[in-house]
Amino acid sequence: MSVPSDQSAAIIAQYKRLRAEQQALGSKIGELEIEAHEHNLVIQAVEKLDGSRRCYRLVGGVLVERTVAEVLPAVQKNRDGIRDIIKQLREQFIKKGDEVQEFSEKYKIRPASDPTEAQAQNDDDRSEQQAGVLV
Repeated sequence: MSVPSDQSAAIIAQYKRLRAEQQALGSKIGELEIEAHEHNLVIQAVEKLDGSRRCYRLVGGVLVERTVAEVLPAVQKNRDGIRDIIKQLREQFIKKGDEVQEFSEKYKIRPASDPTEAQAQNDDDRSEQQAGVLV
């Protein structure tokens, strides 16, 4: 079945858009995992300290002086919120992956193969064509 070129261009554009959305979700998940790890490092460093000890926290670009007892629960709450968001984004990432897979199966789209694989395939085709030819 032949698809008109303008329609096939639209299908490819939609496929690329879906893949880009999936990649954006993946990169956001990575960023948030790094942020959650940084929160864990802060929690590990601060939880050993006396609760009345002075502590500084950056809030909206302003460095604020607080106590460890005030900052620790806030940092833990932020870390837990980040973990929840990561969980939601992972679910969206999986759904988007399924959507991309269904779309590619529906329109029989295959990702571009590795150039070395394409070269090897071309070499195989040439050797098959030349086999059995007497000169």
